[in-house]
Amino acid sequence: MSELLITRHDRVLQLTLNRPQARNALNNTLLLLLAEALESAAADPTVSVCVISGNPRYFAAGADLNEMAEKDLPATFDDIRPRLWARIDAFNKPLIAVVNGYALGAGCELALLCDLVIAGDNARFGLPEITLGTMPGAGGTQRLIRSVGKALASRMVLSGESIDAERAQQAGLVSDIHPANLSDEYALKLAANIARHSPLALRAAKQSLRLAHEVSLQAGLVQERQLFTVLSGTDDRREGIAAFLQKRTPEFKGR
Repeated sequence: MSELLITRHDRVLQLTLNRPQARNALNNTLLLLLAEALESAAADPTVSVCVISGNPRYFAAGADLNEMAEKDLPATFDDIRPRLWARIDAFNKPLIAVVNGYALGAGCELALLCDLVIAGDNARFGLPEITLGTMPGAGGTQRLIRSVGKALASRMVLSGESIDAERAQQAGLVSDIHPANLSDEYALKLAANIARHSPLALRAAKQSLRLAHEVSLQAGLVQERQLFTVLSGTDDRREGIAAFLQKRTPEFKGR
């Protein structure tokens, strides 16, 4: 059976990590499958949103330590993983992580690069790499501090301690918490609601939101206005306003 299960829900694509024997550890094979699935979804005009999920006990418990143990310094320099992470991060449509159980190390880093994180009430997030004599290497230090702030990020990274779903929500890492047995259902409902909107507007809004972490406020405002201006010339924008004025549901075409 594949290490990545792919399920279609109308305009929503669900990608389920499927290495239960390894607690969904993110080895190179699974990262490659994720990258390929997301690239295919990005090119598919009938897919508007992707959801990444795990199983009831583990979202992903980290990188595959058996693979890591085989890599010396030269092998780490030539590691394919940074390129795989970059391909996943390049996905230009809304990406939702639904986390039940443990999201540790690379699993936490995968959740952090998603646009929204829905957590089951049993979820735990952590970057325990420091306990292994190393540190996060797939965006953990950079994205966590932007998500939860310096104090909590520093404590998590330097101590290796994890936090529960409630603390993660209070800190801004998690948007919603649901009972673990219902979190997938709620995440898919949210994804379906998002998928109703204009594909062009969704991509532009995601791009603008991500820029907020990467550029100054003034540069971000300029980029936001440019994207807003581009959308003003689209059929979807005209359809959205017309549908509102006519009190009907819009029919967006992605153009």
